Amino acid sequence: MTKSLTRKIIEGHLSEGSFDPGKEISLKIDQTLTQDATGTLAALEFEALGLDRVRTEVSVSYVDHNILQTDFKNPDDHRFLRSFAARYGLWFSPPGNGICHQLHALCFGRPGATLLGSDSHTPHGGGLGMLAMGAGGLDVAAAMAGVPFSLPCPRVLGVRLTGSLPPWVGAKDVILELLRRLTVKGGVGLVLEYFGPGVESLNVYQRTAITNMGAELGATGSIFPSDEQTRIFLAEQGREEVWQPLAADPGCDYDRIEEIDLSALEPLVACPSSPDAVRPAAELTGVPVEQVIMGSCGGGSYWDLMILAAAMKGKRPAPGVSLAVNPGSRQALAQIAANGALGELLEAGVRLHQAGCLGCIGMSQAPATGVASVRTFPRNFPGRSGTKDDQVYLCGPQVAAATALAGHIADPRELGPAPVVPPAPPVRPNAMAAPPADGSGIQVLRGPNIAPFPELEELPEDLSCTVTLKVGDNITTDHIMPAGSQILPLRSNVPAISRFVFAAVDESFADRTQSVGSAVVVGGENYGQGSSREHAALAPRYLGVRVKIVKGFARIHRANLINFGVIPLVLADPADYDRLDEGQVIEFPGLRSALLEGAQDYEARLEGRPLALVIQASQRERDILAAGGRLNYIRKML
Repeated sequence: MTKSLTRKIIEGHLSEGSFDPGKEISLKIDQTLTQDATGTLAALEFEALGLDRVRTEVSVSYVDHNILQTDFKNPDDHRFLRSFAARYGLWFSPPGNGICHQLHALCFGRPGATLLGSDSHTPHGGGLGMLAMGAGGLDVAAAMAGVPFSLPCPRVLGVRLTGSLPPWVGAKDVILELLRRLTVKGGVGLVLEYFGPGVESLNVYQRTAITNMGAELGATGSIFPSDEQTRIFLAEQGREEVWQPLAADPGCDYDRIEEIDLSALEPLVACPSSPDAVRPAAELTGVPVEQVIMGSCGGGSYWDLMILAAAMKGKRPAPGVSLAVNPGSRQALAQIAANGALGELLEAGVRLHQAGCLGCIGMSQAPATGVASVRTFPRNFPGRSGTKDDQVYLCGPQVAAATALAGHIADPRELGPAPVVPPAPPVRPNAMAAPPADGSGIQVLRGPNIAPFPELEELPEDLSCTVTLKVGDNITTDHIMPAGSQILPLRSNVPAISRFVFAAVDESFADRTQSVGSAVVVGGENYGQGSSREHAALAPRYLGVRVKIVKGFARIHRANLINFGVIPLVLADPADYDRLDEGQVIEFPGLRSALLEGAQDYEARLEGRPLALVIQASQRERDILAAGGRLNYIRKML
C-alpha cells in the first residue's frame, strides 16, 4: 500500500488506534514546546502530576510573548519558568532569544518527529518534515509526562505544487492563496501535505512560513517532505546528523488534492479582519498606510529580513510611515548584522525591536486610531493588535517593503529586479540554557502573581444552567480570552485573568456568569478558532461555565474545553440556535450517565421544551468530562 508522509509518521508513533480518519488515535510525542503565555499554566499542571522529570526526547520552555517587563509580573514568571525548566529537565530560552517556532526549527526540529506545542502555530515545524501540532497546555503537560496525545485521526489534503515562485512573490502568498480558497475553517480535521515538483524550489525558511499559517485554516498540521533543502538547512545549523530523507510514496492516495502553480501566483494581502479575506495587492494599491511591521514567527526569519533589507537599501520609508522590525530570533538578527544588512536597515530608519512576538500578540506596536497597519504576521483578528477597531493587513515581506516605500499598499513587482538572498552567515548566537543532569535539588521560584491551580469538581448527574452569553460564527479565542499587555501578564493567576473573559464582547460577562452558579454559552460555527490558549476554556470554567452549545467547534478549543470539564455540545438542528437566548435556563437531566453510557443523541430541556443536542466525544473524553477535567483524570491514571 502506498502511503502519505503524514500516515507514515502517524503509524510510526501510534500507541492506540489505527490510521482511520475521524476515529480517535493516541500518538507518542517526541518533543514538546511551551511559551510563556501558556507555559506557566502548563508548568503548574505538570507539577500537579507529581513527576520528577519530563519523559520526552526534548522539551523546551520558551519566553517570547510577555517579554516586556513593565512591572513584577512578567519577570517573576520568567524566573519561575527558568527554575521550573532546570528542576524538571527542560531546555530554557530566555526573553529576547527569539520566538519559539523559529527557534525550535533552528535548534531542535528533526524530520519524522512528532512535536506538540502549547501554541497554535506549532505546525511551523512541519516545514522540516515533522508532524507538529498545537494543543492546550494541559495536553502538552501530559505529553511531557509521557502520556500519549489523543486526537481524531486526521484526513490528509495533498497540496501539489508545480512551477516556481515569480520575482517578488513569496511563501506567504502560497498560504494566503490557500486561505482564499479554503477559508479559516477549510482545514479543520486535516493535515495539509505538500508535494509535487514545485516543492524542491522552496527552502526551509519558505516552507516553515507556509506551514506556520496552516493554523489559520484550522488544520491539525501541515508538512513538507524532508529532502536536500532540509539537509542544507540542518547543515547550516550544525545539525546535519538528524537529517533523513522522508516523503510520501509515489502515487499515494490523498483524501483530496489542491493544485497550486507557483509560477501563476501574485502578491496577496489578507484584509481586515480575517486571514482569509484575501485580495491581490494590485487591487489594494492606494490604501494609505502609517505602520509597517516585519516580524513574528511566520515573518521574521533571516530570509524575510534580507528581502526587506535589499528593498530598503539606500532608501527610506515614505513620510509618515513607521517601519519596524522584530526579528524572529537572536540568530537572524546576528546574521543580518554579520553581512551588513542590519546597518542598511538602520540607515533606512527602521525601528528595531527585540526578538519576540510583540505586536502579533498585542504586546506593544499597537497602531494609531483609524490608520492601516501592514504586517507580516499570521493573524489579524479584530483588536488583536491592541487597538480597538484596528485595520490590520497581512502580507509577505515583499508587499511590506513596497508598502513602506510607497506609503500605501503597493505591488512589489513595481520595484524593479527582485533581490537575491545570499546564504546565511555561519553565526548562531543562542542564549538557550540546557537542563542539568539532575534537577531534584533545585527550588522552583514563585512570585506573588502565580496563584494555585483551581480545584475542579466532578460532573454531577444533573445540571441546570443559565445562558449568560450568545455569540455568532467564527468566535476566536481572542474574543473569549483577550491577549494584550494588560491581560497576558495575568496568565498564571486564573482568578485574576478570569475577570477578562469575553470582555471585548460583553464587559458584564464575568460578573453575570459568576452570579448564576452554573452557566452555558451559546455559539455558532467554528467556535473557538485561533490561538491554543487554554485560558479560553479554564477561565470560563472558573467563572461557572459548565456547558457550551454551538453549531460547530474548532479542534484545539474543543479539546481544551474537555480538558477542563466544560461539556461541548452541538445542536442537532442548527435552526434551534434561533430558539436560544441570554437569560434562559436549560436543564441537563442525567447528563453524567448519558456521557458515561456513550449516548450520542441527548435531549436537554429549554424552559420545559425539548432541545436536541449531540454529544460528539470518545469514551476517553467522556471519562475526562465526568471526572471534571483531564488533570483529575490523569491523577487517577498515574
